[in-house]
Amino acid sequence: MKNSIGSNLQVTLFGESHGPFIGCVLDGLTPGIKIDEAFIRHQLSLRRPNGKISTARVEEDDFQIVSGAFQGFTTGTPLCILIPNTAQHSKDYSKTASLARPGHADYTAECKYHGFQDYRGGGHFSGRITAALVAAAAIVIPALAQKGILIGTHIKSCGGIKDIDFANSNISAERNNTTNLTSGTISTTPLTSQIKSLNEKSFALLDDDAAEKMQAEIEKIAARGDSLGGVLETAIAGLPAGLGEPWFDSFESLLSHAIFSIPAIKGIQFGDGFDLVNGLGSDFNDSFRTDGNKVYTLTNHNGGINGGITNGMPVIFRTAVKPTPSIYKEQQTIDFKKKQNANLIIEGRHDPAIIHRARVVQDSLTALVLADFLLGRFGTDYFFDKNKSKESC
Repeated sequence: MKNSIGSNLQVTLFGESHGPFIGCVLDGLTPGIKIDEAFIRHQLSLRRPNGKISTARVEEDDFQIVSGAFQGFTTGTPLCILIPNTAQHSKDYSKTASLARPGHADYTAECKYHGFQDYRGGGHFSGRITAALVAAAAIVIPALAQKGILIGTHIKSCGGIKDIDFANSNISAERNNTTNLTSGTISTTPLTSQIKSLNEKSFALLDDDAAEKMQAEIEKIAARGDSLGGVLETAIAGLPAGLGEPWFDSFESLLSHAIFSIPAIKGIQFGDGFDLVNGLGSDFNDSFRTDGNKVYTLTNHNGGINGGITNGMPVIFRTAVKPTPSIYKEQQTIDFKKKQNANLIIEGRHDPAIIHRARVVQDSLTALVLADFLLGRFGTDYFFDKNKSKESC
């Protein structure tokens, strides 16, 4: 089983939804990164279930850093985080252990692991495992912010309700940040301020009125025993130009590799992507300009990337999040042990939508990929603050 990602910063996941612990190992971290445990708890709270629009399974996520840290800083050796599982209801899954839940990995797991997989709550396939990714990235995100790099994700659409776009979604950074040309709406808030605001919200929309309507729609669908998906949009501000490779390790390909590991992600586009494929080159090209110092583009249809390499503009991408597959409606399936057709009514505690919880996971994997790129481009001490050095040589 392949559970590691990254070259310069390698992340390894382990654990199962109903096992004693989930966790991760970060190998390749710069020594001397300050570990802010309050920030880790904050990030985990953004992934935690939230009222009627989420599952009733609420974990405390009382994480433990068991290696790679000393006196509040990373040591540079492998850092391991453990998160105990404390709210399992494993009996909910015993009656349907051999029934393939539509939209889940039960059948494919059976084919790959020959019946030895932990089926409870999806086992190692569960979205529960993403808590470890969020905790790991919470060590990296403040280090990125120290370098002026910010990441934010909002729910662009869900249940037919749409949020406004990021200020720099397809316009020049810092110069036209009051106009949003994608939708024609007006934003008076710069991109960096939007990102900071989103990162404090448990339900991440830029438009608070749209947020209320969207939550009401999720509750309405939940009352029917069904679920919703939607679109997440992520912005990365402050990235330097020059990250990525022309071919197989392009910025898009490595980021997509990570993002597609998030349960329920079924598609990704960078910049205007699919929105402009029927347009003309004159519509899609981003004209370059300079103020004599900084290079920028008048638009950002390409999402801050040219030829697989960042160009210094905000990186913008969107992902498609499928509706939660666990629904309280009778569905047709099979019993893969008996090789018989069957019907299934799922029991237990499930989310009517996971998009609001998935956005911090998307932020987290984005941060880990950015750190991997930056360490590869600028060296393993990229995040090292010489002013706080303890070295005597």
